[in-house]
Amino acid sequence: MTPSVYTVRASGWGSLFDCAYRWEGEHLLKIRKPAGMRALLGTSVHAGTAAYDQARIDGSNLTIDEAAGALVDSLHNPEYDVDYRQDGISLREAEQIGLALHVRYCTEIAPQFDYLEVETKLDPMEIDCGGGIVIRLTGSMDRARVANHGTGVVIPDVKTGSRVVSKGVAQMKGRSAQTGTYQLMYEQTRGIRTEGAQIIALSTAGRNEVAVSPIFDARRVMVGTDDTPGLIQHAAEMFRAGLFPPNPQSPICSEKYCSRWATCIYHED
Repeated sequence: MTPSVYTVRASGWGSLFDCAYRWEGEHLLKIRKPAGMRALLGTSVHAGTAAYDQARIDGSNLTIDEAAGALVDSLHNPEYDVDYRQDGISLREAEQIGLALHVRYCTEIAPQFDYLEVETKLDPMEIDCGGGIVIRLTGSMDRARVANHGTGVVIPDVKTGSRVVSKGVAQMKGRSAQTGTYQLMYEQTRGIRTEGAQIIALSTAGRNEVAVSPIFDARRVMVGTDDTPGLIQHAAEMFRAGLFPPNPQSPICSEKYCSRWATCIYHED
């Protein structure tokens, strides 16, 4: 029997377990909706910081201001559909926020790390879960880095948003699935064991705060332990049953975020 292969991007694990019905619509049925301004802002901040970090690895003399050109270009020339009415910020405001974060990152965060790679291309990883189900992990570390921690390799992932920093602390909740997938795929691609992951949080609200989390073991969330199954095993059971339950209590159950909203019967609005 030919196995059924389900592809799950690293960035898709959170939405799979938040609302599987929405995940099915977006990833299996290919129902799409334009991104919002804050998503575009995050992409643009990454572009500028990645340009700066890559230049440091290459030993070039690219300045902070010069690297910011990549941020501005990405913001004004997106590679995907954007709904500029979303999120209540204008293009000009987004540029101001992005440039302020870019400077703080380059002057305060980047010097803390000994980066080895930026935007690493990862080989897909197929996991035979039995019962005719294969899960293929995919995704590129377009917002993550690879850093030398002195005793090993860690995966710092850059996160932007209005709630990524709280009381000066980088918020780690819900980040392990994506970073754990990066750990697994990087280990397969490079043949190097990773020590863990970190969150580099760049707040797009208030005072544009920045923070770095402690190193944490994200991969165990994906593969589980001797006593507890990981998310990969849970997903395999869902795929095997063909059930993608809705979650009308999800904090992002709204027309703004869900491409399946118009046809979904499970929300009350």
